[in-house]
Amino acid sequence: MNPNFENTAIAFQLKTDSELERAYFLFKLIANEPLVRIGTAVTNFAIKAHLPIEGLIRATVFDHFCGGVNEEDCMPVIDKMFEKGVSSILDYSVEGKETEDQFDFALSKTLEVLDFVKEKDAIPFAVFKPTGFGRFKLYEKNSSGGKLNDEETKEWERVLNRYDQVCQKAHDLDVCLLIDAEESWMQKAADDLTLDMMRKYNREKAVVFNTLQMYRWDRMDYLKELHEIAMAEDFHIGLKVVRGAYMEKENERAEELGYRSPICISKKATDENFDAAIAYMMDHLDRISIFAGTHNEASCLKLVALMKEKSLNVSDTNIWFGQLYGMSDHITYNLTTEGYNAAKYVPYGPVKDVMPYLIRRAEENTSVAGQTTRELTLLQKEKKRRKLDL
Repeated sequence: MNPNFENTAIAFQLKTDSELERAYFLFKLIANEPLVRIGTAVTNFAIKAHLPIEGLIRATVFDHFCGGVNEEDCMPVIDKMFEKGVSSILDYSVEGKETEDQFDFALSKTLEVLDFVKEKDAIPFAVFKPTGFGRFKLYEKNSSGGKLNDEETKEWERVLNRYDQVCQKAHDLDVCLLIDAEESWMQKAADDLTLDMMRKYNREKAVVFNTLQMYRWDRMDYLKELHEIAMAEDFHIGLKVVRGAYMEKENERAEELGYRSPICISKKATDENFDAAIAYMMDHLDRISIFAGTHNEASCLKLVALMKEKSLNVSDTNIWFGQLYGMSDHITYNLTTEGYNAAKYVPYGPVKDVMPYLIRRAEENTSVAGQTTRELTLLQKEKKRRKLDL
């Protein structure tokens, strides 16, 4: 059977009435762009001024979009979701760090999570961001072909060593590792590093996964090139496929610096690019494992249809669906009800350190046409259904 994304009883089965009301309230706020901008400015000011607002943030936006402040804090959320077949990916979502001790701390966090993954069936993947392990400017210089000085060369070696430590441990524990994508002007260096890790650790199967942002018009060519390299050198590819998270920033920089934007010319072109990537990967499952990170119902249904067309088991371990915690529950829970592999990205970290992530989530929801409206419609539908059931 096809998953029924209209089934709100399944979608919101874990939400209490008060949690349902909170979700509706939050998405109502997010739907209002001026309010998001004002709220962002006020929150940033309050945190910088050390005003006592963490309790309020924790009780509202943080608890809706994040699992907790540390790994143990996330466990009740993870266990509850897994009872309904939904897996979790613990994502230490602290952004914008710039010092070596902070990068080493992010490394230790990722290594800890790998141990969690090994112990808990509910957590099938670990994840990290490239800039969690090294300075953005260093990736940028490397991506543009700039010559690193002696100090930067040593710094880059430390970044490489962090990647290698994590990928080695993932391989030794037989745990899959997702590496996120970031802005295009630093991504080449991250891609090259991840390719080296795939060559080294993906010999028997996909352990290391790179991320393709399909709002970039050049990513199909990159996918095909990567596939050719993997076939020639006999290793496997793991790929998380997403639409992308930095569109406004990408377009603004391209216009400011006078180069062609790496972003597809329209939402339709992005959707077609995403679906083309999934279709290509589905034709090469002997070599490629797929993590489809999408909140787009049509793309999910297309992947479901391709699985049926190829007579694949719904729980084929080479194919995963993924959504963010606090969003698109109607997709995640209705997929797992039909037996498909689906996981929630569960961000965590100290409240004030996770705020940049939460602000980005709010801004993305505001800018993606239809996303917030769809959430509100489904939440309203479930509220009405519960009233009628009383």
